[in-house]
Amino acid sequence: MSGSGTGTEAGAQAARSRAVAVLRVRSQALAVAVLPAAGAVILLAGGPTGHLPGTVWDLARWILTPLAVLVLLAAAGVALVVARARPAVSPTVPIAEAAAPELYRMVRDLADRLDVPAPSAIALTPDCDSWLEDRTHPAHGPPPAEEHGVTAAAGRHPGGAATPVLVIGSPFLWWMRVGELRAVLAPVVAGTGPSAHPDIAAARRFVRGLDAAVAVASAPRRGPVFRAVLAGVGWAARVLLRGCRGHAAEMERSVAAAAAERAQAVDYGLRIVAQEQVGLAYAGWDRLLTRVALPAWRMGRWPSRLNAGVVSALTELSRRDRLAEGFASRLGERPACDLLEEPGTVDEAASLLAARLFHGGPAEPGPNWSPVHWTDYPEEVVDRKWRTDAARLHRVLDVLRVRPAADGAAPVSDGPSLSRVLDHLTDPDPAAEPVPPAAPTPPAGPGPAPEDEDLADTTARSAALAARLSAELAREEAAASPRPAAPSTAPGNAAAPAAHDPVALWDDRALPLFPLQPPRTARELLADHITAMVCCAAMDTAGAVPGLDWLDGPVLLVGGERAADLSPQVLALIEDGDPAALRLWLARQGIRPEKPVRLV
Repeated sequence: MSGSGTGTEAGAQAARSRAVAVLRVRSQALAVAVLPAAGAVILLAGGPTGHLPGTVWDLARWILTPLAVLVLLAAAGVALVVARARPAVSPTVPIAEAAAPELYRMVRDLADRLDVPAPSAIALTPDCDSWLEDRTHPAHGPPPAEEHGVTAAAGRHPGGAATPVLVIGSPFLWWMRVGELRAVLAPVVAGTGPSAHPDIAAARRFVRGLDAAVAVASAPRRGPVFRAVLAGVGWAARVLLRGCRGHAAEMERSVAAAAAERAQAVDYGLRIVAQEQVGLAYAGWDRLLTRVALPAWRMGRWPSRLNAGVVSALTELSRRDRLAEGFASRLGERPACDLLEEPGTVDEAASLLAARLFHGGPAEPGPNWSPVHWTDYPEEVVDRKWRTDAARLHRVLDVLRVRPAADGAAPVSDGPSLSRVLDHLTDPDPAAEPVPPAAPTPPAGPGPAPEDEDLADTTARSAALAARLSAELAREEAAASPRPAAPSTAPGNAAAPAAHDPVALWDDRALPLFPLQPPRTARELLADHITAMVCCAAMDTAGAVPGLDWLDGPVLLVGGERAADLSPQVLALIEDGDPAALRLWLARQGIRPEKPVRLV
């Protein structure tokens, strides 16, 4: 225990020394700013007293005095922008104490055991991470302690400064047990201790102010004079940031080391198990977002219980992966989400925020952005996604003037059928019918990537169809997702909108902040659309139904079993123009490609 205390003190001392180094950069900048003024005062005082007579000294006074005034004005301008610029705030879901009294009680008890001030408030982030965030800047609104009803003793330092906000990864609350969550949060909560030191707090405010000033200077502005002034402010802020960046990074590392050392005495036995749960939660959360949520987001639906879904995903992973078998036994213990009064409401808010951060969706539900529950996902998302893709595929075939399918002696079908797609992509003579050139893809936008180099390995008809699909989907998504209007209040303006609302403090024009995947290539789009057409034919002619796999997303269920091995057959058709393997797969499943399918 004494060794732990020694390590904690050493880390705290290192953090304080680095904070002093950061503040020394601020002092040096101030000294540079006042140096011309000091020289001008000496020259001006030396004239009347007779100590600095002569033309040369008079000329120096005439030159240095205006220069000193300009430098002071410039320094005051930079200081004003740094002081008033609004530091960035992570988009989170705020949790009031009335909505989670047990969670607040657990965090305060943890802070007492660590002998550090309790966080001023708690918020959730739709990610697998936890941290402390300072929101004491005046632009952030009322102190979190007042906003969330936290007592002064629990949410403030002895000196009166508000403590940081504790941001918790929402998947942790649904997957972890109460004891595991406490063990994971112990090193984070321990970080409130160093924030009480005035040097560390001042150094952090200085760095955050510089960073915010750089953001203000980088924002688009009108008028050459205003742009020139802000360019100078940005240059000065960047110079100061370069001077203190290394010290600030070392200060934060020392703070983290000291917090980790302090937390060793709390729930040490659970920490190893809890860290394993962090890695497992991240894996399940990533699969849930990329395989399950992303297809719904792309069609204007957002799953409203993402955090509950991660429990199902990780439970499924536990059944599949022998390494995770022991984790399922934990589910009998009390989950951390029980610390919330209304877990469903919090889950819905976090799910909507996740859709904004990772996909760029709207801030509020609407006609084209509605929630979907897991029980309705197969019918409202999977089925609709496949039929929408199939309809798009046939619209493009109409543009390319592809003839309806003919099956030997059978009459030609005017309806949209899978055979029409197969016949077009397996035409033995691509030069027999000229293929219209691909339409240009609209620049910039959230849609798929334009024609890619990988189309060189496909047939001519596959490449043309893929390019057309890519352009069509890009147009649809650009029309359905207009760019949000720029905020009327510039960053750093005192009249900032809803200053205490964290969502109002980040720029919607940058959405999505964390895109899950790069735009799909044209080859991937073509494969997705052909697969969707196969699934529609299976549902309409073979009695198949759409399904949801928690780890893989939309799946096709034929006879109650998941249909597998479809992707290699589709790729063989795209790359080689060979439908034999796909037709054999269709025959085994009892799917009739010549029959028309229902589209949306």
